[in-house]
Amino acid sequence: MELVALRTFQTVVEEGGILAASRKLNTVQSNVTSRIRRLEEELGAELFFRRGRGLELAPSGRVLLDYARRMLQLERQTSLAVRQVGESAGELRIGAMETFTALHLPAALKTVRVRHPGLELRIQTDTSFALIDKVLAHKLDCAFVAGPVSHPELNFESLVEEELVCIHARGADPDFQPLILFREGCAYRARALAWQRACGRTLTDVMEFGTLEGILGCVAVGLGWTLMPRRVVQLSTHRDDLVVETVPGDIARVPTGMITHRDSPPLTARTTLAEALAAGGARPN
Repeated sequence: MELVALRTFQTVVEEGGILAASRKLNTVQSNVTSRIRRLEEELGAELFFRRGRGLELAPSGRVLLDYARRMLQLERQTSLAVRQVGESAGELRIGAMETFTALHLPAALKTVRVRHPGLELRIQTDTSFALIDKVLAHKLDCAFVAGPVSHPELNFESLVEEELVCIHARGADPDFQPLILFREGCAYRARALAWQRACGRTLTDVMEFGTLEGILGCVAVGLGWTLMPRRVVQLSTHRDDLVVETVPGDIARVPTGMITHRDSPPLTARTTLAEALAAGGARPN
């Protein structure tokens, strides 16, 4: 059983079809189809049900998917372990919330580049919930999320405590404005909604944005209010147009740290990154 066949099979499942998988793998559809067919012949089992132009994972395919993920993860762990014996090489896949990326990552990443010059750093930004899912699926080597995080398959190392504050435009009354938030899955979004309910405010419409600057800019011109780490506001170009109000401690204080999969191998560069953040790149407010 070839690893390339297992990787192709997993990609077909994750991308939802042959065409999407071929694009992801940068190959032609016929190569993907032939690899899946050979895999089915080798295993003597049908991996997919064909539904018109679509594919549905068969029971045998669901069993194989679990083993394929484990085998491919073991392959990657082996490669990383061998590479780390000599010079730092390969890649480190890092995930982070957009606010954490803006505030804390640049200085820490500079330290990693100096100590591990041969290492390629790949950064993804997403919501805390989405990042947790990606670490669980071994798509990221680590991620920086709002905590606390308690999961049997994850380690969580707290690095900084952010202070959330309520911000709105000068002269605006947040009681009569909508919330402006990141999309579903953002930990700050959940806290903002919880605080709104605790204050007895009517749940107004929520405006969603995908970028930090988009949220701050719209709040600054009076389109709504939000909760945001105090340091984000202090560093924003919109800070002079914003009113900052404190919120209760149980809402305001957000432990933020690094999550890793318990099955992932020890990575020197990942340790360097965590130490750099703890030492200087992620000081508590």
